[in-house]
Amino acid sequence: MNYQAAQFEISAAKLRDCPTDSVAEVAFAGRSNAGKSSAINTLTRQGQLARTSKTPGRTQLINYFRVDQGRYLVDLPGYGYAKVPLKVKDDWQVHLEHYLNAREPLLGLILVTDIRHVFKDFDLMMIDWARQNQLPLHVLLTKSDKLKRGAIQEALMKARKELEGMADASVQAFSSLKRQGVDILSQRLDGWLEPADEAPAEPAVDQ
Repeated sequence: MNYQAAQFEISAAKLRDCPTDSVAEVAFAGRSNAGKSSAINTLTRQGQLARTSKTPGRTQLINYFRVDQGRYLVDLPGYGYAKVPLKVKDDWQVHLEHYLNAREPLLGLILVTDIRHVFKDFDLMMIDWARQNQLPLHVLLTKSDKLKRGAIQEALMKARKELEGMADASVQAFSSLKRQGVDILSQRLDGWLEPADEAPAEPAVDQ
């Protein structure tokens, strides 16, 4: 897939507002400070495609980016540090759960989390949800440039232990600052988004 050609499609407040032509989509989920928007921007080589501001705005919505006809990357609302009323956060949670439980074109979930804090409560909740619903999961340990190699390997081992027993789960280190891990992420996404007769072999994920 040509992720550099990704274009913003729509911000959906509720499930009924999501694109009706979607046949395949992969959602990015993560806490507000985990580097989710930066990861999407790095993947697509578009610095402002996904908003990186911590100020509440488009991040309250389900944001769709078209990468091909009927195929989308989905930026889910960030969770955690946004300075909004509790009721608004509760509404985000309701819409997030509705999307994850009812969105039929959803083929995989990218869980974005800071490699220095593996895992927080929200991350564990998302992992448990993916496990229960048998949804393919790929964990992106961001900001790996902040750690030395030994600490990176330790974080990867901790993450893999949490994912044990899941049929289709993988994990990698990722750095938006140094553009490290982009190829692995692209190949994982290709495995979900490419048509069955064009999909590449699954990569060995071990960063």
